[in-house]
Amino acid sequence: MPIIKSAKKALAVSIKKNADNDITRAKVKNAVKGLKMAVRNQENNVPELLSAAFRELDIAAKKNVIHKNKASRLKSRLAKATTRIEATPKKKTRKKTAKK
Repeated sequence: MPIIKSAKKALAVSIKKNADNDITRAKVKNAVKGLKMAVRNQENNVPELLSAAFRELDIAAKKNVIHKNKASRLKSRLAKATTRIEATPKKKTRKKTAKK
């Protein structure tokens, strides 16, 4: 534990910032997870969830909770996943042949 007064103040600030960052990380995680579940279940509200996830990622990057490149990478992957699911046709089945 800190002994010096300024170290005690710094510890209090650090604890407060850590709590705020945890809240921001949780919001990002919940937004991304909700979007992934909606895509997996092919729900109709995917565009709204995508914009909400983008918003949370942008806020986290602006607050320096996550790196800006990580935010843009996640946004790219989420957008790619949502368009891939929407454009995926049904799979064709092939007949299995016996091995010789």
